[in-house]
Amino acid sequence: MEGHAQETARRRTFAIISHPDAGKTTLTEKFLLYGGAVQLAGSVTARKSQRATTSDWMELERQRGISVSSTVLQFDYRGYCVNLLDTPGHKDFSEDTYRVLTAVDAAVMVIDAGKGIESQTRKLFEVCRQRGVPIFTFMNKLDRPAREPLSLLDELERVLGIAAYPVNWPLGDGAQFRGVYDRRAKLAHFFERVPGGEYRAPVSVHGLSDPVVSSQMDPDAYARTVEELEMLEGAGATFDHAAILAGQLTPVFFGSAVNNFGVQLLLDAFLDLAPSPRPRHIGSQQVSPEDPEFSGFIFKIQANMDPRHRDRLAFVRICSGRFERDMTVIHTRTGRKIRLASSHKLFARTRETVDEAYPGDVVGLVGHDDFRIGDTLATNPKLVFDEIPRFTPECFAYLQSPTTSQFKRFREGLEQLLQEGVVQSFFPTDSLSRVPLLGAVGPLQFEVVQFRLQSEYGAESRLETTPWSVIRWVIDPHADVVGLESKIPTGSRLARDAFGNLVILFPDNWACEFFVQRQPEVTLTAKPPGAPQVAPGH
Repeated sequence: MEGHAQETARRRTFAIISHPDAGKTTLTEKFLLYGGAVQLAGSVTARKSQRATTSDWMELERQRGISVSSTVLQFDYRGYCVNLLDTPGHKDFSEDTYRVLTAVDAAVMVIDAGKGIESQTRKLFEVCRQRGVPIFTFMNKLDRPAREPLSLLDELERVLGIAAYPVNWPLGDGAQFRGVYDRRAKLAHFFERVPGGEYRAPVSVHGLSDPVVSSQMDPDAYARTVEELEMLEGAGATFDHAAILAGQLTPVFFGSAVNNFGVQLLLDAFLDLAPSPRPRHIGSQQVSPEDPEFSGFIFKIQANMDPRHRDRLAFVRICSGRFERDMTVIHTRTGRKIRLASSHKLFARTRETVDEAYPGDVVGLVGHDDFRIGDTLATNPKLVFDEIPRFTPECFAYLQSPTTSQFKRFREGLEQLLQEGVVQSFFPTDSLSRVPLLGAVGPLQFEVVQFRLQSEYGAESRLETTPWSVIRWVIDPHADVVGLESKIPTGSRLARDAFGNLVILFPDNWACEFFVQRQPEVTLTAKPPGAPQVAPGH
């Protein structure tokens, strides 16, 4: 077991979270550059003649310059095995992003230093905090005019309610940005810009009192930096590794991902300070990564990542034991024994067969059509992880096939995308047809469904928006459907979710509140109940 413990200890599994356009995808790419995983960094905003970003694979992502799907990027650096789960940054893909956060042990939060904390950052931070995930903060875009670093720190503590310890401090900003001062090593790192940020930025290192430092900085900026650093030593948060691991203190780094300023300092410190894979809790039971029995859970399913294969990939986060290709495990939801023969390690679109993997790693499994998001794979048939939350949709629409000739392809494609959890499905109780009403956290998810139906299944579709924007689950499992239909406000609708739970769809919050006031005997909740752990058809 010594080899197992060593392999687990060197794993670092994390995600980068941010508001759209804060620089998440750029930082992802630069981590790969500094980690030696790519030789030349691409940029999301690159012209077509330049390289596309490694982590973005769907054509829609390339067209829109955004990340809408999650990929897994694994590379070795400084003796660590780094698993970087690239999450969607667009505001409409929060549901997939939230699921990915169940599979990580830490997160890097990217903040635009010119804008500060934005709405999406706050939502993602809350998900991390609820899960006790340690957070490392990167104040990005110091190459542009930025807010005062002290006010950015103050906002972190005030808005997010987390103590902040700046590991390094910016030397100027905008056109005057020269580099960062490493507070722990007491060294100033000056960076040189490289064309397009494609290569590692050359760096020179000096003590703060070295004349080279003051000569390269604007005199006012230098004086202000010295004063701020003295203030931090006297009144700032103290460094506490245990508080970082508990999610109570965030180490803060400053830099510019596009120019490669401060990226290596962030990566090195992150690997030193971030936790290795941690135990997972199932009720009162604890599953330790050192446990020799294999276990893992499926947090994502993605079809057609590679058009050459046209297959379906289930992403499994390994929690304990050692994964070996061709091993037999139990699919605990169905009780069936399954041989894991086709296993892959992924690097964006490219994949290679993986023969073994350890806790913290993510393995892609091909060829299992009955896998669902949230399923547990384990050698112990009684083990069931309850890691994947469900989220409340805010947009609802019907999707129709405009031509009968494509209907079969349309239906097969939609069924596959519903299994992936790209959108949720609901079935109005008064509808005779089994056409699902689709629910999404953001409207762009519908666009992704239509795009993938067309590109992967050759099926056109027509989107019909609906008047509903608020959904509530009815707590009483034996509720009288006929009686409820006579009580709901005009314009509202009764339906069942994919698990058979009764829901009410309201056109707006006013209608929902009106119903709650008039019908206090009907208990409603905005939080979806967990998916029942039973085999299909039971």
